[in-house]
Amino acid sequence: MRTSFNGSRSDPGAVVYTRATIDLASRDVRIDDVPCRNLEDVLGGFGRSFQILAERTITHAFTPDNPLIVNTGVLTASNVMTGLRTYFSAYSPLKVSNKGLPAAIWSAGSCKFGPKLKWTGLDEVILEGRADVPVYLVIRHSEEGPRITFEPAGDLLGLTCHEKIMWLRDRYADAHFAAIGPAGERYEDCYMASVALSTENQLRSGDDKCRWAGRGGMGAVMGYKRVIAIVAQAPDRIAKLKPEIRDINKAASTGPGSRKFREKDKGGLGGTWSNYEPLEKFHFVPQNNFRPTGDGKPELMFRDHVQPEFVVKAESCFRCGINCHKNVYEKNADGTRGAFLAKFDYEPVNLLSTNLGIHDPRKAATLISLVDRLGMDNISLGTTISYVMDYNERHPDAPILNGAKFGDFDKARELVEGAATGRFPEVGRGVKRLSESLGETGYAMHCKGLEFPAYQPDTNPGYPWAIAGGHMSMATYMALALEGNTSLDYWASLITERGLYFVRDDLLGLCKFAGVTADHAVEGLKHESGFEVTSAELLAAVRRAFVRALWLERKQGYDRSDYTLPSEVFDRPNPNLGVPPFVTREFFSQLSDRVWAVFDREIDEIARA
Repeated sequence: MRTSFNGSRSDPGAVVYTRATIDLASRDVRIDDVPCRNLEDVLGGFGRSFQILAERTITHAFTPDNPLIVNTGVLTASNVMTGLRTYFSAYSPLKVSNKGLPAAIWSAGSCKFGPKLKWTGLDEVILEGRADVPVYLVIRHSEEGPRITFEPAGDLLGLTCHEKIMWLRDRYADAHFAAIGPAGERYEDCYMASVALSTENQLRSGDDKCRWAGRGGMGAVMGYKRVIAIVAQAPDRIAKLKPEIRDINKAASTGPGSRKFREKDKGGLGGTWSNYEPLEKFHFVPQNNFRPTGDGKPELMFRDHVQPEFVVKAESCFRCGINCHKNVYEKNADGTRGAFLAKFDYEPVNLLSTNLGIHDPRKAATLISLVDRLGMDNISLGTTISYVMDYNERHPDAPILNGAKFGDFDKARELVEGAATGRFPEVGRGVKRLSESLGETGYAMHCKGLEFPAYQPDTNPGYPWAIAGGHMSMATYMALALEGNTSLDYWASLITERGLYFVRDDLLGLCKFAGVTADHAVEGLKHESGFEVTSAELLAAVRRAFVRALWLERKQGYDRSDYTLPSEVFDRPNPNLGVPPFVTREFFSQLSDRVWAVFDREIDEIARA
């Protein structure tokens, strides 16, 4: 990204980013310097990619006309801590309207692939069409600019995500990698395939410690295009740290924004895994397909219960001081650290154990590791498996697939493997399609085709307006547990104001776990790029990007009937929850009226622009 200011440092037109457009069928590569049209273009991420997707008419995700856009945020590869994000955007095979049209989505991953991509000289890569044979792409920095070559990927086929990355590591020095697993290679059977991004820790230790662009099936789109991996090879280009950025980073690593994710001995709460404890106080931790029983068993997965049997080590992404990763290792007889098992975050731990009726940390680690190796989104997969188990509990005389029921670890593992290898495409294609084929949609836990993360829909009526997953693109998922407000005014305001700004960092290139304030974000933008913008202007651009995503959903056939919750929330309130049920049909109808009164007006403005 380059700037050529002539007076005002707030003119988007003075900012130029570098884009490579790759025609996979012809292997033609075009590299262009593209002037920014607006502030969203400057910021990057989905703010830019969704404007590109808006120009396409796509009726099926697996078509050559559906581009896969790989880009970064303006602060990716900067000295602002957690400026590491890479974004993969396309029309999703998983997130679809009731009319059957795919919706635009992005998925983000951290660590060093994004910076390496940027250091090759590119801000964005658009993969067009489809290769005739499986390939991997090598993007290199050179004195003449970015160079892109195609390499045969035959030796990579069938390898796990980690095995692919290790194979590439041994052949490309000073590089980082994005790769799909066996699930992405079987894209027709597994719409929830994800993209694995290599990490410094992984390349150094040889342990399976990928980061993930997980949601929405971007690994399936990459697999359809027959791109098995992408190599970003460039020397590090780290500028001298400015005092202003040092202050921002100190605030991020020690301040209240990242407190939840830091270790307790650093003044934190212990990471996302620690969500178990405050949620379980109200019996909000999902069990048995989002149907908490109140039996206290979620406590068996609390960190304090797990840690005595294993070694739990807090680790971090490249140049990050938060140490949010809670990596779990075997414990040797002498108490020292043994083999790496899995990374424990709240989502995979819950959705691949407690919500399946499994309350054993070793079994959870086995499933988490297996899902990672095969290259699938643990949220979509875990939620779909919990539906299968729920259906079989309700239909003991006519079970589906392998007959898995709650608590059956061996059959859960079989469903995981079958989803990735094509044995159980009913699972790999997601809970929306599976439940519709069975005629029992009321307890299929998804909105708009995208499976729920591990937060009760009974406690989160904001789920339907999330644009890329209910815990990463709409900050309403912990609201009831933390603030306890069930009023209509509160929820309408939370969804249309505070909640939507959660996507800000999905433009900037920052990790949400840093909790960088808007003022610090604009200061970081100023000192790292020279571009000047006010906090109000930044948030206005974030809002436009969010509303544009809603407009894109409407363009793909979504109507008000898509923006709802599973009927079980309304018709079968759970008496075990620690609060009286408040998400009634009447409440939700009134909430929808209030929310759409705000968003409809803004969507119309986007459509006219």
